[in-house]
Amino acid sequence: MLLPSFPMSYVRTTHPCLSMMWLRVTFFLLCTSAAGCTDMFNMSGLLLEFTAVEFYDKMNSGKMVFIYFENQASQTISLFLGELKKSADVLKDYGILVGKINCKKEMVPLYCTKEMMQHSAFLFRDGKEFLSFDLDTVFDINSIVSEVLFAILRDEVKYVHSDADLLVMEKSVRGKKDIVLSYVSSLGTQEHRSVMETAYVYGSKYQFILITGGPVLKHLGIHRTSPLSRVWFLHCRAPYSDRCPLTPMRTPLSTLSLHTFLQLMDAPLLSEVYEDPSAVPSPQFPYQQTPQLFLFSNSETEQLDRDTARTLAWRLRGIALLTLVHRKSPAVTTPVEYNAAYRLPDKGSEVKYLTLKNLDELLELFLHHEGDEELEEEECNIEDDVSNGELEDEIVASVYVNRGHMVHMDSITQLTSDDFLDAVSQSGLTVVLFYLKWDAVSIAFLSSYTEVAERLADAGIDDVHMSAVDCGEWTDLCAARPVGPRPISFQPITAFPSVLLFRPQEPTREYRGLLGCEPLLRFLLLSRPTSPQILSTQQEVTSFLRGTPHPELQPDRIVGLFRTHTHSGVAVFNEAAKSLRGRVLSALLTDALAQEWAADLSVNLPAVLVFPSWKRDSQPSVLPLFSSVDNLVSHVDAELLHPLPELTVENLPSFLSLGKALLLLFVGEEEDEIGLRQNKVLLEEMRGVLESGGERMERYLTCWIHLGRTPAGMSVLGSYLGSMPPLPALVLTHLPSSHEVYEYPFNTPITAQSVLQWLQRVEEAKESPAGMLEKDDWPPSVKFYDFLKIMDEEEPGFAKQRAPKKEDQEVEADELNAGEATTDSSYHTPHHSEL
Repeated sequence: MLLPSFPMSYVRTTHPCLSMMWLRVTFFLLCTSAAGCTDMFNMSGLLLEFTAVEFYDKMNSGKMVFIYFENQASQTISLFLGELKKSADVLKDYGILVGKINCKKEMVPLYCTKEMMQHSAFLFRDGKEFLSFDLDTVFDINSIVSEVLFAILRDEVKYVHSDADLLVMEKSVRGKKDIVLSYVSSLGTQEHRSVMETAYVYGSKYQFILITGGPVLKHLGIHRTSPLSRVWFLHCRAPYSDRCPLTPMRTPLSTLSLHTFLQLMDAPLLSEVYEDPSAVPSPQFPYQQTPQLFLFSNSETEQLDRDTARTLAWRLRGIALLTLVHRKSPAVTTPVEYNAAYRLPDKGSEVKYLTLKNLDELLELFLHHEGDEELEEEECNIEDDVSNGELEDEIVASVYVNRGHMVHMDSITQLTSDDFLDAVSQSGLTVVLFYLKWDAVSIAFLSSYTEVAERLADAGIDDVHMSAVDCGEWTDLCAARPVGPRPISFQPITAFPSVLLFRPQEPTREYRGLLGCEPLLRFLLLSRPTSPQILSTQQEVTSFLRGTPHPELQPDRIVGLFRTHTHSGVAVFNEAAKSLRGRVLSALLTDALAQEWAADLSVNLPAVLVFPSWKRDSQPSVLPLFSSVDNLVSHVDAELLHPLPELTVENLPSFLSLGKALLLLFVGEEEDEIGLRQNKVLLEEMRGVLESGGERMERYLTCWIHLGRTPAGMSVLGSYLGSMPPLPALVLTHLPSSHEVYEYPFNTPITAQSVLQWLQRVEEAKESPAGMLEKDDWPPSVKFYDFLKIMDEEEPGFAKQRAPKKEDQEVEADELNAGEATTDSSYHTPHHSEL
């Protein structure tokens, strides 16, 4: 949105020209909704690139300068620069210059030499650095404009936390200014930008207050976890003896709606006329879109009618303009049977007359109509925001859209500090969700969690007890403090949501999988059976290999074969089976039964048989017994891996954890039988690559993504190459030694021999990369923010304590990125930029 230029002296006008200025705002808003105008405004030039000399000149020009020092190119930086370019068109209207400096061409001491500077943008004023912004806080045009204006106006836009703070602010401006109080759920949003743009224009007329939460919301009647942005107008300019009267804005927050609302607050509370409503002109600018309500006054009750009208006007302020019609005038010819009338803005000059018994009927007419309209418009706007990608966090967007649908928690048990230990000590498996009501991820996952409970109940599974703990209410329990004389058997909860599994006489286990219904349900169903199961008859073995805890499951299985149950390797196998519990069904065979199986398979005891779910009706893979649990688990994981797996959102973390380069084929959705055959041919060629490549292909993970079943793959492919190439597309990425991404020539048929030759050229550095993976290492913006380093320096012993053991390293996300095999690798999500 474009606003007129204002001098940086912060002198703002309240003259009639302000209305003319906002006419321009309205024109731009309406114009940008039309295709032609949009094209016109998108014809802005490139982002200004300053030389070092120009930079110093601009710093001393008296204007504020918002600058980014570009050191290296990446997908994230390119996206940021695109948003910075958009914001330049907006910020220039506030007298703020926006640009960048290419540090490879122009060396600016300090800002181009320190690596941490590339993660920040800087605002300069009066030749000095005024403020720096981390790029994760100025990631799009809304956040850039709102944060920069917020920084400029930080001495003018106040913040209150409690109702007592608000009362102090009311007293300080009473008789001088009205207050515009705005609540935004988070900074850097479109709503935050709208508030700051309006505050810049109206800052000398009103006292602006911005809040993002706090007890003051309770005073305003808003739940502190509400994602809806709100605005209230506090009428403090008149010398009221008590609190300032408050009027809420009932429309979704935007720059235009906020401007319209403020104009309505300046409208007379009550107008009086001496003619029929039909003769009264329709409201003129800026009130032309506001309904008009008429009440009739009789001469004998004139003062009472005026008081009644004023009371109603306060309740309808911001919704309708109220006019009192005096019947004592001979120009008023409306029949006495009517006591009210109204005119709607979309009905022109048409006036409708009413006979009402009380004022509540009028309030119901306007408030109910307004409320329905607001709700309908708000839902539409939210859906548009989500579809247009304006709500970037998909989890928050999901919670935002479904905020009116309360999660029914009848299927789970709410635990407290009083009954927690008794609940988890019962027989069977007790699953406990630790969550926070104001955490978007917790609320989103709570719906899936309750669905799991319902599906378990529908399946007649009564040995899995689904429970939850609200850590906002039971902080002592979530902090793992002893309950009375009895200790807690888990570490303090530090991440939300967290799911822990409790069994009597067994260590507590943490669910580390994806936060969805299907992954959690599968994990719990595979966690029910004993691990490992002790099999003593051939019938039990057959039941184990062919049975399943649930009809839809196709679990992987492992079987340990030992001569005797006292063999030293049994303990290693048992620990490995417990580590794999929830992912793999495991069983133990000993004595004669184990020897019979070993003879049939011609293997030496002890041995571990692996039955992958994808390898049906075929001989199992045979592993020797390894001396350590970690080695055994990693080799089992390798055997369970499909030679040409299809990547999905669910299994991607486990494949990335292998640390291999991805030879990744993207195929589109089959629209007909021909497309289906083409995809089958492509997969056969990729299998040919594996067979012909032999040991050479062990360094790569050859895999594929079906974009019809996994639409997220389109974003992945776009982030790799910067744009969407024609399908099918074959890329080589996640190389252990570099961040390059290579694209197989799209005009070359994908055949096994051609792919192998292309890989050879890549290995010999004869192919140019098509893109770069973004680095995940974002250091603290300043040394003081490196809290872990500070803790290590203050308590050296803590560093050793915090250093993970080898087995812990294998379950950390950083180690997943580095390619270490894990004991629970499929349940960790590495932080890769394309996801």
